[in-house]
Amino acid sequence: MSKKIAVSGDAGSFSEEAGLLYAQRQGWEKPEIIFAIDMDGVLKSVTTGEAEYGIFPVVNSRGGLVQTAFEAMGKYLFKMIDELWFEVYQCLMVLPGVKKEDITNITTHPQAISQCERYIKREFPNAKLNDWEDTAKAAKDLADGVLPCDTAVIAPARSAQIYKLDLLDKGIQDNHPNLTTFIIVESRK
Repeated sequence: MSKKIAVSGDAGSFSEEAGLLYAQRQGWEKPEIIFAIDMDGVLKSVTTGEAEYGIFPVVNSRGGLVQTAFEAMGKYLFKMIDELWFEVYQCLMVLPGVKKEDITNITTHPQAISQCERYIKREFPNAKLNDWEDTAKAAKDLADGVLPCDTAVIAPARSAQIYKLDLLDKGIQDNHPNLTTFIIVESRK
């Protein structure tokens, strides 16, 4: 029977990548990933028994504490069992055919904005920045037409592949390395 891991993100998120890496390190073959989108969803999945484990980011070397993680942690009883340091490579993606000069909006998770602040100021000084609940969900929502076509999203490269978006720039984070600490949790029994 495969392990069920709730991750804070959609398909293609850094949390999914971190969850799969952690499962591999534990020797868990083909874990079932539950896309809980946010930290609240992860902790709810773990405490209700929908998932055996949860994984979500808590701090980044550039962006600092992930505020939404700490807000969610205050609402649930859980047990932290491990941590995983993961290097995050942020990428800029758009709908097919959209060029850099067409971009007037950048949509992503607030952590990604803070991790790419210098890049955004240099490349898109006039773009409107829009907070989204998850980087990969922003990519999915752009592909699904939820976001306007003049929008670029900052997300993992894998999101561009999954949602058939054009990758305009890779490794746009300000810090190299750009490390994020994820914690692995389980239900407090």
